Amino acid sequence: MRKIRLAIVRQKYRPDGGAERFISRALEALDDNSLELNIITRSWQGEPKPEWHLHICNPKKWGRISRERGFAVAARTCWQREQFDIVQSHERIVGCDIFRAGDGVHRVWLEQRARIISPFQRTLTQLSGYHRYVMAAEEAMFRSPSLKKIICNSLMVKNDIIRCFQVPEEKFAVIYNAIDSQRFMPATSAQRQQSRDKLGLPDGAKVFIYVGSGFERKGLKASIEALASTSAHLLVVGQDKQQSRYRQLAQRLGCEERIHFCGVQNNVIPFYHAADGLILPTLYDPFPNVILEAMACGLPVITSFTCGGAEFIVNGQQGYVCDALDVPALTSALQAVPLRSADSSMGDAARERVRNCSPAALADQLHALYQQVLQHA
Repeated sequence: MRKIRLAIVRQKYRPDGGAERFISRALEALDDNSLELNIITRSWQGEPKPEWHLHICNPKKWGRISRERGFAVAARTCWQREQFDIVQSHERIVGCDIFRAGDGVHRVWLEQRARIISPFQRTLTQLSGYHRYVMAAEEAMFRSPSLKKIICNSLMVKNDIIRCFQVPEEKFAVIYNAIDSQRFMPATSAQRQQSRDKLGLPDGAKVFIYVGSGFERKGLKASIEALASTSAHLLVVGQDKQQSRYRQLAQRLGCEERIHFCGVQNNVIPFYHAADGLILPTLYDPFPNVILEAMACGLPVITSFTCGGAEFIVNGQQGYVCDALDVPALTSALQAVPLRSADSSMGDAARERVRNCSPAALADQLHALYQQVLQHA
């Protein structure tokens, strides 16, 4: 039996990125004798497996538009030359068979971002050639007859695409990201104590964790404002060029001693183990992996309606969902999440909710999707 030649397109492959973690889990899960795996990328960090075929497409670039357009042309040239059976793109490129909408809809992100930027910045965004290019590329791809299937990692993104581009229902496959529930597990009381001691957290303190780089989009400002009127601590795992601005905000609100900037961490698990809940009131996020990680570690999650992860949360059961900018509602949620050492029922419900998001389930869904696409080729 001839192997299916699958090409996955990702402009820049960084092992720590959310899309890359989806790809690597999918590739590992799909790594069997029926598939020949090809990666079309501009640059690859880390060690690919010897049986993966790398196709480096790295044309010269002079700015953001030329970077996007140049890679799109080079990637399409590569896959047309190689005549792959299936091309699955994680970039907005016309002509792919499958598109994974891991970044959501650019137009919707700009609508949400407009809520927190100045009128001058809104005007700049409207005039930006880059944003216009991305929206045009996105529209052309979604309207292309070549596009057979769209993988969404949340119903929110599926609904956004239908609303913006009137794509028919049958083109969608909602496939949630996978989480390794054997690696991401709730802390034992000893692990919790050890993590808290190492971070210098006081005994009996309620501790929340925020994980993500790009503080503006992921809602760190609202998180700090909400936390200021509680006695809880916040572990900020991630980095941002504007970090000093968030430190100053914490100082102004008188809670700087309870906000701990921990930087980027290769292993976030000990930080989850120190926490009682995750807070991520993101302005727009298709479905961040950190929500799955936190829930697998037995943490209730506080997030926003504009986060795909909200689909996994019923208020008061696995956490709380509110508007990304509703600080009083976020404060109430912070107060309502219990100390895990006193009551773990909400965190246990969170872990139970992600139990089916296994790498094996992801592989089965992708296999079924590829078979569908090949049958209609």
